[in-house]
Amino acid sequence: MKNKIGINIPEILLPEKNVSYEKWSVIACDQYTSQPEYWEEVSKIVGDSYSTLNLTLPEVYLEHGNYDTEGMIKKIHSNMREYLDKNVLVPQKPGFIYVERKTEQEVPRKGLVISIDLENYDYAANSKSLVRPTEKTVIERIPPRVKVRENATAEFPHIMLLIDDPNEAIIESLSDMKDKLEKVYDFELMMHGGHISGYKIEDEELMVKLISGFEKLADPELIRQKYSLTEDKPVLLFAVGDGNHSLASAKAHWENVKKTLTEEQVLNHPARFALVEVVNVHDKSLIVEPIHRELFNVDSEVLLNALSAYCKENGSDLEVKYHDSRTIMNIEDLVGDYNTHIFSIVTKDKSGTITIKNPKANIPVGTIQVFLDEFLKNNPNTKIDYIHGTDVIDKLSAKEGNMGFILPPIEKSDLFRSVILDGVMPRKTFSMGEAHEKRYYIEGKKIVL
Repeated sequence: MKNKIGINIPEILLPEKNVSYEKWSVIACDQYTSQPEYWEEVSKIVGDSYSTLNLTLPEVYLEHGNYDTEGMIKKIHSNMREYLDKNVLVPQKPGFIYVERKTEQEVPRKGLVISIDLENYDYAANSKSLVRPTEKTVIERIPPRVKVRENATAEFPHIMLLIDDPNEAIIESLSDMKDKLEKVYDFELMMHGGHISGYKIEDEELMVKLISGFEKLADPELIRQKYSLTEDKPVLLFAVGDGNHSLASAKAHWENVKKTLTEEQVLNHPARFALVEVVNVHDKSLIVEPIHRELFNVDSEVLLNALSAYCKENGSDLEVKYHDSRTIMNIEDLVGDYNTHIFSIVTKDKSGTITIKNPKANIPVGTIQVFLDEFLKNNPNTKIDYIHGTDVIDKLSAKEGNMGFILPPIEKSDLFRSVILDGVMPRKTFSMGEAHEKRYYIEGKKIVL
């Protein structure tokens, strides 16, 4: 089913019906990297059962030494071959899977499992591709993941791509028709992951309709209007929300495989296409929160003078207003616009509001993080931490020598606008759900002929 946006209709692999899905499905390998006890508990739950735990490499084993990762990778490859040879994994007819995931949020998260053409993805910081990372790709993190793929027969990704569909016209439309779709799984995820249901989409007419919806989102004129752009920019359809290093590894592996293929083989080789779940950034269950900054061992006056100088250099205007008494501001009171960025600052005995007019960056975190990176380089004794929640900022900033920056809320569409105009966002720009709400492995796809 050819289309201009590189969506591929995959032959998804699912475990055969006698496999326990509760034991089959484990959380993304890049979670709980500092908590080996989490993965020990997962291993106990799985036991000798068929599981994606045996097909992926939890990064806790890369972060903490004394593990035979080479041996683990070889075992992963042999497990994949065994699961395919024994028909533990069953190829479905070409199609998509509509997913509903219930966590503590009031409404389930809705997603669509598809595959995308890796020729449309570039993980470089200045990427202009149809599929782009939202945050900087750490190149050093790719080689260990490519090793897992090198001799793998299949992939089991945890990649989540975001679309900006404020009308909720594509993925959300499937909720009303799910009773007419074949349910392929419906179970409780282990370790407090919530409940998940999957529905098969094989009807050609419906798939054409869905792809057409994605194509409309990629219309250059629509994008220009939506983001108030003054000139045409390369179209961004899919922004990587989670699993960027997994997707980057798939890309790096594909570039290696491509060198060994004929021109004809390149067109349809399975390693060219990556399995992903697409979620609308406007999904009501998707909570996008700012990540605040706390500085340690800093003189707040010295920092604000440096910020003033930085703003002057960049043609911006800085205004600092102190409150009558130390106050922790509500982030909703910090909303500015594209030409005005507002932050709250707090120290041991005072607080205030910073307003920056004519900022260089398109989102507030871009304005403040570039400055802080420069300040920290020039003041090596000052340290930084990235904080979830203003209550934590309040406690930390009450200590002598500490200073908190409270950032404003993030408009969901601004994520896309920022990537289009500024490229990848600064590290620790936003958080998207708690660790246990991240994607669990269920579906797979072959990546060899």
